[in-house]
Amino acid sequence: MYIEGDGRAWLDPRTPASDPTPLDPLALRLALKEGQAVSAYLARPCQYVPDSIRAQCSAADWTQARFSEEIVDAMNLAVDAMKQRFGARSIRLVGYSGGAAVAALVAARRQDVVQLVSVAGVLDHVGWAQGLEVSPLSGSLNPADYWQVLQHLPQRHFVGGRDRQTGMHGIAGYLARFPPGLAPEVVVIDDFDHACCWEAAWPISSVSSDSAR
Repeated sequence: MYIEGDGRAWLDPRTPASDPTPLDPLALRLALKEGQAVSAYLARPCQYVPDSIRAQCSAADWTQARFSEEIVDAMNLAVDAMKQRFGARSIRLVGYSGGAAVAALVAARRQDVVQLVSVAGVLDHVGWAQGLEVSPLSGSLNPADYWQVLQHLPQRHFVGGRDRQTGMHGIAGYLARFPPGLAPEVVVIDDFDHACCWEAAWPISSVSSDSAR
């Protein structure tokens, strides 16, 4: 199951967007690259919905509270529904950008996740906000705080070497929580940034070890 990023959360550094639907749904395009594998795509709350439904949302749902308890609960229910629809017994969660935080927080609540994958992800939003000097996500849960629940779950985290939106700022604090020998696998691809060129390298089994470090 692929979980979308934060979408169009802000119009500028001071103005939240009125509609967080992504202009470029990268997680959807990655899901479509799975080929013969059974894959599902989950947008984030308040994305891709009519104005009448979005009116029930608050801008906080895609800004400072984008990883809140309520948001994670809603996404966990969506995972339940998708699992039931496909008759799956186990799932792999793949989160892009802010969707990685949601994937990790959902995985921490479940016993049926066999792998957690992030792409240009945010797994420690506290360190991410400090590193990029942006406003903290004060209403959000932080995946780094759940490392003990996740420490035995197979994980693979992809980072773009040219990513200025998340990069290592998004995951360094998360990785630092794990004791030696239990740190998740990290794949840094030097020529990739936040959006480019993940689709061309997907699915994950086709990511070239020659371009990664």
